[in-house]
Amino acid sequence: MPHKHNAARRHHIGKMKFKVTNWAEYEAALRRRGSLTVWITPEALIGWAAPRRRTRGGQPLYSDLAIETTLMLGMVFGLRLRQSEGLLSSVLDMMGLDLPVPDHTTLSRRARTWKPLSKSNDRQPVADGPVHVLIDSTGLKVYGAGQWLEEKHGVKSRRSWRKLHLAVDADSGEIIAHSLTDQETGDASQLEPLLDHINDEIDQFTADGAYDGYPTYDAVLRHSAGARVVIPPRSNAVERPNVQASCQRDDHISSMQADGRPKWQTSTGYGKRALIETAMGRYKGIIGPRLHARSFRSQQTEAAIGVTILNRMLACGRPKSVRCEAPTAATK
Repeated sequence: MPHKHNAARRHHIGKMKFKVTNWAEYEAALRRRGSLTVWITPEALIGWAAPRRRTRGGQPLYSDLAIETTLMLGMVFGLRLRQSEGLLSSVLDMMGLDLPVPDHTTLSRRARTWKPLSKSNDRQPVADGPVHVLIDSTGLKVYGAGQWLEEKHGVKSRRSWRKLHLAVDADSGEIIAHSLTDQETGDASQLEPLLDHINDEIDQFTADGAYDGYPTYDAVLRHSAGARVVIPPRSNAVERPNVQASCQRDDHISSMQADGRPKWQTSTGYGKRALIETAMGRYKGIIGPRLHARSFRSQQTEAAIGVTILNRMLACGRPKSVRCEAPTAATK
């Protein structure tokens, strides 16, 4: 970010280089991600069938665990519902397990009512203490002709795209909260729903200028009174007059006006916000930039399972990178 203020002298600024310090461990983790080893615990065998209910209507045959397993297996290998059904059926046959497999129509119907087994998204335990939370959103394409139909025939597409809002732990890289909304929903409106899913105390909250505003600061401080909020104020922002208590946003405004944005970014650690851009790129690179489900509720289920897959892959291992020291020029 600071380099754009030195565009005329950009060729003099060397590119930052990083070195992976745990390459052997990370390489083994990458191989584990592609392993086809499958096991089913006794608890999963017991919970495969849905418990009987006493309300009216037909009894469900499959539990949410069975639906989640089938959808997750298909999403990992990039399969549609029919192919996911066939893959799980063949896996169970090779394992010698006599378990029924949800058919594609059941998967499509149950995806609209599926509920996650836990709110933690299989988050791995981390060191005790508050977390550094990064929040941002990205767009996901949905099923349909979309932009091609509009550009080719001048017809406004009925379907466009969805917004995936993510909250990431800056230290572990895991996604600790998420939500999927339509394209018209503002980023700041999803702040409190994301914070409701974060049980840990927040040490620092970092987001881009789309979240700028006193309501954002108030929401974060209601969640964690001692949190440090780092959001770049808009260019025409002014400090609030007649305010007795010190406000973090006012401090950012005065600091940026006095020292400039590059120095403000360095002093506040705003550069770590790039890690959530990495998380969003990881989602689109592994899970995909498109949602395949047609109904909005099924799309929310698809995004939730995609987040769970990413967290499980990250739990296998992640690189530990350190910045390499820039070579010093020899003095004459």
